[in-house]
Amino acid sequence: MSAVDLPVVVGVDGSEPSMRAADWAADEAARRGVPLRLVYASLWEQYEGAQLAEDLGKPSGRLRAEDIVETAARRAHGRRPDLKISTEVLAEEPEYVLVRESRNASLLVTGTRGRGGIAEALLGSVSLTVAGHAHCPMIVVRGSHDNQAGSTTHGRVVVGIGAKPAVSEALRFAFEEARRRGVQVEAVRAWRCPTHETTDHPLLAGEPARLHEQRAAEELEAALQDAPADVELHRRTVEGHTRTALVNASRDADLLVIGARRHHRHFGLQLGRVAHGVLHHSACPVAIVPEQA
Repeated sequence: MSAVDLPVVVGVDGSEPSMRAADWAADEAARRGVPLRLVYASLWEQYEGAQLAEDLGKPSGRLRAEDIVETAARRAHGRRPDLKISTEVLAEEPEYVLVRESRNASLLVTGTRGRGGIAEALLGSVSLTVAGHAHCPMIVVRGSHDNQAGSTTHGRVVVGIGAKPAVSEALRFAFEEARRRGVQVEAVRAWRCPTHETTDHPLLAGEPARLHEQRAAEELEAALQDAPADVELHRRTVEGHTRTALVNASRDADLLVIGARRHHRHFGLQLGRVAHGVLHHSACPVAIVPEQA
């Protein structure tokens, strides 16, 4: 299978967030013209879920993994009848399976959380772990319109621009997504003026901040110098923490894209603070795109 034919892979576990993610992934696969692959991975073969049992028209009780993927596949087929769909059930830890699947996927999709007792506002451990290790771009489906990949409610893909954006896979991904959706790209570069650089002198007040803002604008312009002409582009510099600026921007976006330069630490690859903050608090689906270190 060539790179352009690699499937969109989505992890399902029977929870409603994962089913919404499967709906979203079906729309995205159709837009890309690639197959959809539904994967259920768990060391537990069965799952107790009253809502899913109701969807299946069965008594509430313990459901087989096959029931879960079949339900997700049926929903996907109902949304996109022409979409090629495959399913697989694996008795393995979902984190390992999804990272392995990402090696042969054009895109990996997960929901906000699994079927644990964690509040839906927070990101589940599976999605967070996979986001730190996936080999392809990954989308965590969040937000009130998170089951509509085709939605262009805001007509905007937002992408965060870092301090070293010489070669940005995230920026390239954002332009491709905007082109597929027929929407604009808003590139956001946050900046801050360190406290030790401020001054109380009335003639110098605001000067350090102005210089930092100017530098941010120059870095943003440098990052966008090769932007494609066929995508409408808006530039925005914002004073404050990057994660706060991006979370705020997500409220008016259909998709938020950030690059992931993973850090090698004692417990393996981990995402930075910006990615963590955005994944936990974004108001729209988030794309995490691996960047070269």
